[in-house]
Amino acid sequence: MNAKRLLILLFLLVPVVFLSAGGIGDRPSGRTGDTRTITDVLGRVVQIPVRPERIITLGPGAPRIAAYLDVMDMLVGAERYNAETFTVIRDYNPVHHELFRTLPLVGSGGGSGNNNAFPEEIIMLAPDLIIAAYTLEAADELQRQTGIPVVSIMHSTGLAPADFYAAMRVFAEAVGVQERCETILAYMDIMLEDLNRRTAGIPESEKLSAYAGAVTWNGRRGIAGTYSVFGIFDAINARNAAYDPAIPGFFLADLESIVIWDPDIIFLDPGNMDLVNDEFASNPGFFNSLRAVREGQVYTMPSFNFANTNTTYAFINAYYAGTILFPQQFADINISEKAAEILTMFLGQNTFNIMAEGGLYYGRITIGN
Repeated sequence: MNAKRLLILLFLLVPVVFLSAGGIGDRPSGRTGDTRTITDVLGRVVQIPVRPERIITLGPGAPRIAAYLDVMDMLVGAERYNAETFTVIRDYNPVHHELFRTLPLVGSGGGSGNNNAFPEEIIMLAPDLIIAAYTLEAADELQRQTGIPVVSIMHSTGLAPADFYAAMRVFAEAVGVQERCETILAYMDIMLEDLNRRTAGIPESEKLSAYAGAVTWNGRRGIAGTYSVFGIFDAINARNAAYDPAIPGFFLADLESIVIWDPDIIFLDPGNMDLVNDEFASNPGFFNSLRAVREGQVYTMPSFNFANTNTTYAFINAYYAGTILFPQQFADINISEKAAEILTMFLGQNTFNIMAEGGLYYGRITIGN
């Protein structure tokens, strides 16, 4: 038996007393009197160190929130999907990829919320705390496997859902950065109020209709992939051509319905334009029947969901959509300048040019080109 396996075996043989209902017992570290309890987003009561110094983040959104809260220096491990690939589809990755590359691998990563961590590697690293966007079952399982407290910050996708605010606050409370957290959340509230204020008084009859197609949702989609309820359009009080209160969010629209809606403006994910262009090649009549296509009113809307929501990209999209749909009300907005402000606020760095180089760009596009 090698030394690593022997150490793990010895660790697991140490008695660990667990709290009920998913709580974690005293860690076998010899510490006494320096713990506190925290209630995570799933209602699990977890006993954690008073001042954790070494953390691991796992699951959809957890590394992102660590970046937003500016606590990346506390990380002692990284998930494989962050360490092995430099990518713009997760807004924090370009800023922190070099850090991820230097850290030991502690999980596969991804957007499932299931437990795909590497328990043995985590035990060897002996973090004070694991913060994971895991389901209740996955969080409890990882606690049992490691004997290390796991705090869940599982939250939904979207521009600014209430459970994202809750996840931010739980994470911040766990590591002691509440002031930074409230600064970010207050900034989000200011943007939401600003977006709404600009368009709140415009009658529906005076609004252009908009369609968001080729959205990325559980995979890449062609022109039919859209949202019936779309937070980005809602934030600017836009007229969503695909709106259907009976459908909660993403769906595949019938091409006949898109022709009937005949939106004034079409937004498409530039990362899926190869799919749209293939569809154009096989069915040009459909596309040419759309007024927005004929009149050149097709624009990009970069994907903002990957392993949960890139909040930065979602807000940039909302401001950009505003400049297209309500040019008078958003006349003061220069999208590159606004993006720089948002990215710097959340991530400490303006990655707008890196986004564009990676395919997440803003502008008019021609279908079939």
